[in-house]
Amino acid sequence: MDDGEQLSALIGSVYDAALDSTLWTEVLKRAADFVRGDAAGLLSKDCLSKYGNAHYHVGVDPRYMQSYLETYSFFDPMATLPLFDVEQIVSTVDLVPYDEFREGRFYQEWAKPQGFIDAANAVLEKSVTSCAYFSVMRRDSQGMVDDEMRRHMTLIVPHVRRAVLVGKVIDLRQAEAATLADMTDGMGAGIFLLDAGARIVHANAAGHVLLRAGDFLRAISGRLVATDASIDQTLRETFASAGSGDDALGVKGIAVPMTGADDERYVGHVLPLTAGKRRSAGARYHAVAALFVHKAALEMPSPPEIIAKMYRLTPTELRVLLAIVEVGGVPQVAETLGMGATTVKTHLGRLFDKTNTGRQADLVKLVAGFASPLTNG
Repeated sequence: MDDGEQLSALIGSVYDAALDSTLWTEVLKRAADFVRGDAAGLLSKDCLSKYGNAHYHVGVDPRYMQSYLETYSFFDPMATLPLFDVEQIVSTVDLVPYDEFREGRFYQEWAKPQGFIDAANAVLEKSVTSCAYFSVMRRDSQGMVDDEMRRHMTLIVPHVRRAVLVGKVIDLRQAEAATLADMTDGMGAGIFLLDAGARIVHANAAGHVLLRAGDFLRAISGRLVATDASIDQTLRETFASAGSGDDALGVKGIAVPMTGADDERYVGHVLPLTAGKRRSAGARYHAVAALFVHKAALEMPSPPEIIAKMYRLTPTELRVLLAIVEVGGVPQVAETLGMGATTVKTHLGRLFDKTNTGRQADLVKLVAGFASPLTNG
């Protein structure tokens, strides 16, 4: 199977996992093979506690996965991943200088014993306090993340993101795909099943509420129409593409922004229904795609992200800054981050220069000011 055939089959299985989460393990295995990786996972990271969770994973020994959840998630370099854009492909060297990574506890005690040397990661969703991301790790035999791996990751990340977001909206972990439309009336999101011409063949209760409001979505002669002409064109192209299969859909419709009355923000996600486990749900209603419309989650930059941008801090400098606030002095920071004390002092000096401070107490006060809406000035 060449890359094109492998990609097409992989995209289809990714969308099937949106309806049946038990498929994610097999999907991750196929994704790792496609990008020439050795292990993969769908994970989340809490930006405040630094706790990481692997929701689905493949290629990591269960004992090491347990130790990651209990201990080593606090030391991995992913704490600064939320600073990067959604869907941006980020390798280890983008997060932390590689020499520092190799000196740290995460590499020495967790990655190195398993032979892992690098990882390609992409943020799928982020909020004030956390982020969800897709990660594919490589061992020595595959080498460091290179341009070819980044290219392959770029091809699949938008589809993984759409499937994760749609799965989050519908939460049908135990449901058969054929019952999709029957089980949606109690959901808060507006859900529409549509044919290739954007004609509505089914809408749930929340969807009918949106149509009756006639705000940013309307039904005209049975066809779903967005009041914004550019959004309407995007939706029409997306539904037409969905009728030609998963690979024809490409990256269209991953996130379609819409604006309602009083500038309320909504987002729509499209799930094609023409292949795999989704086919039965679509065929039952002669639909080629499902559109999920819900209010956009509030995604404000987190205080660390704001600090990093304001003072032009590198990911490592930000890690040191946050560690100083959380654990104390240079020796404690060095132990927590798995760095040498000299390295921590070097970063600390740069922090003083960039923030125009001269004491660790000033850095703590600076961070506290960003964390609270009430500052002492």
